[in-house]
Amino acid sequence: MSAHTEPPFLSSLELFPYLDDRGQLPEQFQGKVGVYAIFDQQQRLQYIGYSRDVVLSLKQHLVRQPEHCYWLKVQTIDRPSRTILEEIRAAWISENGCVPTGNGVDEGKWTQAIDAKVQMTPEEQSSYAGAIDELTQTKVLKQVARRVEADLLKVLKSRGMQVEIRFNPKLKEAGLLDLK
Repeated sequence: MSAHTEPPFLSSLELFPYLDDRGQLPEQFQGKVGVYAIFDQQQRLQYIGYSRDVVLSLKQHLVRQPEHCYWLKVQTIDRPSRTILEEIRAAWISENGCVPTGNGVDEGKWTQAIDAKVQMTPEEQSSYAGAIDELTQTKVLKQVARRVEADLLKVLKSRGMQVEIRFNPKLKEAGLLDLK
């Protein structure tokens, strides 16, 4: 797409399954610069984003919001241009008639690391509060992050996902999960 053409209508683009029949993300967008729209199981628009590597971003979103990532539409561009990417995203939001929740009230859930601390069980909260020092608190946070990670991986496997997922081990010490 060149800088002087109108962005394509979101409604005119092909709808792709988020995961193919082999449990993989759409390989044709690997390393591609583009704008993407993510839809839930009922094909309701959830989030519109852009990236210098569409597949890498799709992987992050799938980990952060697996219950909302079932379908997608993608428009790639030849050269990275934040202006063009933002124009396409704005046009798609306008075409949608309202801001998708993932670009509004729930944006942090789509764009920020998973905070495992908010998923602490009462027992974990008690262990954390009763920790005698910072090192012990860090160990509790790591355990919480590992539990949340295991739960998340179960959900992704139940979806048939075969994509390798590796979380940043340093962030687990802070109770956060984000892909490495």
